[in-house]
This record gives sequence, C-alpha cells and structure tokens, in this order.
Amino acid sequence: MKGVFPVMSMRTIITISRQFGSGGREIGKALAERYDIPYYDKDLIALAAKKSGYSEEVFAKADERATSSLLYSLMMGGYGMGGRVAGYNDMPINDKLFLIQADIIKNAAHKGPCVIVGRCADYILRDFDNVFHVFIYADKTSRIEHSVKLHGVDPDKASDVLAKKDKQRANYYNFYTNKRWDDPANFHLMINSAAFGLDGSVELIASALERFNND
Repeated sequence: MKGVFPVMSMRTIITISRQFGSGGREIGKALAERYDIPYYDKDLIALAAKKSGYSEEVFAKADERATSSLLYSLMMGGYGMGGRVAGYNDMPINDKLFLIQADIIKNAAHKGPCVIVGRCADYILRDFDNVFHVFIYADKTSRIEHSVKLHGVDPDKASDVLAKKDKQRANYYNFYTNKRWDDPANFHLMINSAAFGLDGSVELIASALERFNND
C-alpha cells in the first residue's frame, strides 16, 4: 500500500498494544511496509538474547510475562542496562529481559521512525515527543476466528487462550508500568479492527499519523 504522505516525511515511532487475535501484529507489519521503516516484535527477543548472552529459548519463555518475584521495582524509571542497577545479576529473568528490551527499544527510537509491537513500548518511550501510541482491539468472536486462522489455535480452546493471553499481557503491562494495559489515556488512537478490517485499520492509522505529523 502507498502511504498517504511521502516515506521521507515519516518521522514518527509507532507503538502498538493489542488484544490477542485482534490483528495488531499484522497491522504493525503493514504499517512498517507502507512507510518502509523497521518493525520490532518477537525479534526483540533475539536482540535481547544476543546482548545478554542468554539463549533465545530462555527469553522466549519470559517474553511479555511479569516476573514472579516482588523484589524489584514496578517502574523502570532511570534504570537501563547502561547503568546496571544494583543486584542486576540476581534479578529474575523476566526483569532482565524487560530492562534489556527497554534499552533496545529506546535505541531503536533514537535511530528513527519504526513500528514496535507490545512490550510496554508506549511506556518505555513516554519521554519521547515523536511517538504515536495505538491500541488494537476487537470483539471476541472475531478474535477467535483470527487466532484460529492465523495463529493455529485449537478452536475448542480458543476462548480460553484469548482470556489467558490478554490477562498475561495486562499483568505484564500493569506490573512494569503501574498503569492499566487498556486505559484509553495511554493511547492516541484505539481501533476496533473487526469493525474496519486490517486494511481499513491501517488506513485509519495512516490518516491519524498524517494529522499527528502536521500538527
């Protein structure tokens, strides 16, 4: 799809939070392709593993899951891997992954426009001016259909999978940000992807981005 404004004028980082099965990942990929900008999602795990020396498998199990420990701060604040907080080596793997991914997300944002899906990116980049935050949701029936078709979820278990995944993402976001995952106040735009379709959702975001960039 062609952008509504030239790729060279795109100067915005786009973060996407999403309900499971809402098509947030596909919408994010389409936006990245539309504007020819980097896309970050599960590849952040590989980047984090490379930076830390841990295996991707270890980090994959901890991805977007809140730590089971209550020993560490809920807020990232001024942490960052550059400063290495006290006791870092003793942190639960979930906390280490969060801090490493936070550094990678900030570095990606400093380099220029990109699309980042999940992983509290909207919160991590809260001090950046050129960031546009989107939340993608849809009705349960549409999400079940999408998750079965595109993610290979067992139809008989789809309802439970949706509930589990959304709870997991909400707990992760709430734990590391001390904010509510689906709070409208956290986002510039919330879109019902079932109402507008994936392509229509991309068009809506593109239109909103044009106004956002011109303000």
